[in-house]
Amino acid sequence: MSELLENPDFFLLDQQLSAEETALRDRVRTYGQEHVLPAINAFWERGEHPLPVFKGLADLGIVGTFIEGYGCPGLSRQAAGLVAREMGRIDGSVNTFFGVHSNLCMGSIYMLGNEEQRQRWLPTMAKIEKTGAFALTEPTHGSDSVSLETSARRDGDHWVLNGHKRWIGNGHAADVIVLYARDEADGQVKCFVVEKQEDGEYPQGYRPTVIDGKIGKRAINQADIVIEDLRIPEENRLENCHSFKDVNKVLKATRGGASWEAVGHGMAAFEIAANYALEREQFGMPIANYQLVQERLATMLSDLTSMQLLCTRMAQLQESDQLTDAMASLVKMTTSRKALDMCRTARDMLGGNGLLLENHIGRHLTDMEVVSTYEGTDSVQALIVGRAITGVSAFTRTRR
Repeated sequence: MSELLENPDFFLLDQQLSAEETALRDRVRTYGQEHVLPAINAFWERGEHPLPVFKGLADLGIVGTFIEGYGCPGLSRQAAGLVAREMGRIDGSVNTFFGVHSNLCMGSIYMLGNEEQRQRWLPTMAKIEKTGAFALTEPTHGSDSVSLETSARRDGDHWVLNGHKRWIGNGHAADVIVLYARDEADGQVKCFVVEKQEDGEYPQGYRPTVIDGKIGKRAINQADIVIEDLRIPEENRLENCHSFKDVNKVLKATRGGASWEAVGHGMAAFEIAANYALEREQFGMPIANYQLVQERLATMLSDLTSMQLLCTRMAQLQESDQLTDAMASLVKMTTSRKALDMCRTARDMLGGNGLLLENHIGRHLTDMEVVSTYEGTDSVQALIVGRAITGVSAFTRTRR
């Protein structure tokens, strides 16, 4: 039983990992346990970036995940998934920072930039000497980000951007922000890189404000960004972004991170609940001795195992380029629902103690509420799967 609690892997899936993948898993896990877990609750409660924790990720050989070269490791889909899983198992805020910086921002530059642009930004970002952000979502365009309204107008050797972005992780502090806007000339989406100036300030016209009052992912700040006559040089337009189809290439390449993170939160919930049940005594014996508690733990392990199997198969399909949008949506929908339910069950099993940050489950629960929303809400994922089942798109309906 103790081995299962240390590594809840009931179907022994980790036995299929290569030596390199196992070493990577253990490296990230050890860093999380030794450097993140002892510190994260204080940062989470204050709603503050754990900058020392973020910087330490550079030494793990994981920054840039799937990117090859430029100081990045070129990880397989399985290995990149393990990183998200082990980070989610410790803390969701750290995983979000990593995903935004390493996958979405760096991934945009790698996939949509030219060679000079890759060389200009990626090596320093791989060392986390500069941090990144990914500005796509807008106040009125989340699930339908394809309809983004932020505009870009060519003016000589510069572009002039106007609009509004919201829920941009690290958007108030990043050194490098990839920002998507619609070209007024052809109506197509282009990608621009906003950089901090030498004085550490943002260029005039880029005004970020930290969004306060969040109940989850509190140790990663999201920004509301007003963009007003922001001038970006042509050399900072990513050369290979010509339409939203190119944006989708980045989203497809990074797809699955939220599902793997959900597995990590589920693993944490199971570990916390099972260990608590073995230690907590009520009516003269540990609550693990009661049938109701054992049934709940068995259900949690069943859900966790199904999540692990789905993500493992998803990584295999990604490697062979067979993963469809509907497949990815089914995995995201299933893992989010099951992990959120597991966190709620664990919180309930801990009773009042589950409300205390020192027991960690409350942080995992509220962070899973966020995971259920980003990379597509539960409802949107269900509609994508429903379209694959019926052949009918129910995203919009014509009014009569």
